[in-house]
Amino acid sequence: MLTLPDSWVWDAWFADDGHRHHMFFLYASRALHDPEARHHRASVGHAVSDDLVSWTRAPDALVRGDRGAWDDLATWTGSVVRHPDGTWCMFYTGVTMTERGPWQRIGVATSPDLVTWHTSAQNPVLEADARWYERLDAPPHDGAFRDPWVFRDPDGDGWHMLVTARSATGPIDDRGVVGHARSPDLRTWHAMPPLTEPGAGFGHLEVLQVVTIDGESMLLFSCAPENLSAARREASGGSGGVWCARAASPLGPYDLRNAVQVTDMSLYSGRAVRTRDGGWVLLAFQNEGPDGHFVGSISDPLALPRLGAPPREHGSGPGRHRPGPDVGR
Repeated sequence: MLTLPDSWVWDAWFADDGHRHHMFFLYASRALHDPEARHHRASVGHAVSDDLVSWTRAPDALVRGDRGAWDDLATWTGSVVRHPDGTWCMFYTGVTMTERGPWQRIGVATSPDLVTWHTSAQNPVLEADARWYERLDAPPHDGAFRDPWVFRDPDGDGWHMLVTARSATGPIDDRGVVGHARSPDLRTWHAMPPLTEPGAGFGHLEVLQVVTIDGESMLLFSCAPENLSAARREASGGSGGVWCARAASPLGPYDLRNAVQVTDMSLYSGRAVRTRDGGWVLLAFQNEGPDGHFVGSISDPLALPRLGAPPREHGSGPGRHRPGPDVGR
């Protein structure tokens, strides 16, 4: 578990250099007092571990840019991949404030060692394309375009990026889609149509990740109750958390209409992480405590839910998971 006495910690993403696990995470000072204020003060921290349980703080990876920069409000969630030349690439969300609200775009930073990071002079490398995606400069002024998840094409033809985005059309409370972009080289990115259609019951599909385990692909994402459509909120009893959906391949189709809720709001932003012995676990941030207050720490490894299997219970909340006997140890 990672807990910082002076800061809240939330969304995290991971990389393995072959010797240690590296966790990059959003954090902000508890001196803000109001946890909701953390989003506009977020920096990207860094910690390392041998077992995904005990973490040692490392130098911070990224901070927001200078005034007037594209990311001068905050740096938000991302993912890390390794270029064929050995360079590590972190794709992340940069945010700046406008009259209409926070403008979310995607940038990249590079590192030779996962410790020292340099942002690209070409940032941002991607933003929402009005042909397919809701933008901040058009009603209803949401403009969600964040949480890039980057992975190599399954057939080896370049790279793909999944993005938390909203369709330019559809019911206002049901426009959440899996945004998509492609790149031949991790440097030049081209916006593509979304990989899903609006109307699956989600206003936002946050912190996307697609993984293939034992030949079965699944899409992990998170959605809070206030971002569910009215119909989905009624069907789920008004509960949100981490969700998963079957995927025919890493690029879909994704069965979002039959997505399964695997945690309640006590855990959020779940990530499937591969262990050193080749297994898989789920790590998430601890969101709501028993008293309903924000917690802001990273969980120990949890048993990764299997699609179609009932979640293991832990406590009274639906979908809470108990670590398996060998998980992360």
